[in-house]
Amino acid sequence: MNKIRVVIADDHTIVREGVRLLLEAQPDIEVVGEAADGREAIAVIREQHPDVAAMDIQMPNLNGLDATRAIKQESPQVQILVLTMYESDEYFFQTLAAGASGYVLKKAASADLMTAIRAVSQGNVFLYPSVARRLVSDYLTRVNAGEEQGSYDGLTAREREVLKLIAEGHTNQSIAEKLVISPSTVQTHRTRIMHRLNLQTRAELIQYAVRKGLLDSAS
Repeated sequence: MNKIRVVIADDHTIVREGVRLLLEAQPDIEVVGEAADGREAIAVIREQHPDVAAMDIQMPNLNGLDATRAIKQESPQVQILVLTMYESDEYFFQTLAAGASGYVLKKAASADLMTAIRAVSQGNVFLYPSVARRLVSDYLTRVNAGEEQGSYDGLTAREREVLKLIAEGHTNQSIAEKLVISPSTVQTHRTRIMHRLNLQTRAELIQYAVRKGLLDSAS
């Protein structure tokens, strides 16, 4: 069995040691490196080619947000799981916009961390439940105000399929293979979806998908 290769990036040694102990107790997870700041994280990931990077937000030299952007640009196949003490919407949406696929609070149970790592390693999205609940609450407010339903109803069945797969983290190539269509057709659907739903970024698309109930809030 191929193990999930993980790099831990956090400026607190005791946090890195604790997370390493938790992860290395799992038979399907292997910690292949650690970093104490964003620049070191980029270097370690460049050397080790992990499947997942567990990334803190506030770190010296280069913060987790900027490190995530740099890593996703250089190594888009590496999935970024933000592991942070911050529960604010601002940080949450910024990390998604930077390219992260998951958001877990440091107060979470260890089982949530394992579930998140396994989920993002498979190309899925993991949203910590307390953050996801706020997105759902926002969606219900919009529904009651009549702001959401019309735009989604205007999507075709295929566009809804593509929307869900994009939100789950699949690439255009992966979606094309799943739906047996060309990558260029996927891109066309993607462009139409973003236009019809008035979305600009992947982070907005994920937020929309959660509000619509297209994604499990913990997967």
